[in-house]
Amino acid sequence: MNFLRRRLSDSSFVANLPNGYMMDLQRPNNSTSSPASPAMERKHLQPPQPSHSSSPGTSIFSSISSAMKQTTQAAAGLIDHSASPSPPVAQKPKILLVIDDAHTDWAKYFQGKKVNGEFDIRVEQAEFSQLNLAAYVTGGCMVDMQVTRNGTKVVRSFKPDFVLIRQHAYSMALGEDFRSLIIGLQYGGIHTVNSLYSIYNFCSKPWVFSQLIKIFSSLGPKKFPLVEQTFFPSHKQMVSTLSFF
Repeated sequence: MNFLRRRLSDSSFVANLPNGYMMDLQRPNNSTSSPASPAMERKHLQPPQPSHSSSPGTSIFSSISSAMKQTTQAAAGLIDHSASPSPPVAQKPKILLVIDDAHTDWAKYFQGKKVNGEFDIRVEQAEFSQLNLAAYVTGGCMVDMQVTRNGTKVVRSFKPDFVLIRQHAYSMALGEDFRSLIIGLQYGGIHTVNSLYSIYNFCSKPWVFSQLIKIFSSLGPKKFPLVEQTFFPSHKQMVSTLSFF
């Protein structure tokens, strides 16, 4: 017995034993105190019952509860979304209304250009005769444009952000007085590339010449010569008072 005890206490001897061989001898002393009862053996032989916490129904309920909790926290502003980058928002392009005839295509000059490097430019081109507008105190200016493109009549309504005027707003020809559109643009507070004041002033040539007379008076005829002209309020004052036979 002493010999067996010394052999079994040797770790190299126990390590070389086959699997499952003399397992009872390798158990602690308390396991060999008494044989197990049949009830205890049946208890050990029964497979472990799954816990309620890992059941499919409980798992789904936990997932739903977690999702509802996150949704509630997001609605209450408790979840910080600043960490996740938000997708870029497409900026609305700025509308440039160009008032000019169809001989110049202004869209190609602004193609690929941006305002402040951020906003694209959408060009709408028409003549004065093709435009109508309505201006409001707080609503800006709404422009109606009716043009013909490739034989098709196109009607659009939009609010321009900028206006570029390259056409005379007034002519003595019948139906060529568009000063009301200039007033409407000024009334609506539309930003213009060229000044609406200068455009409206140039609608009257005598008014423009009166501004030249002021420069003539300040600089003198040598530095700023002017062709001498005479102004009459109407054609009646131009008729000579002499009687003709």
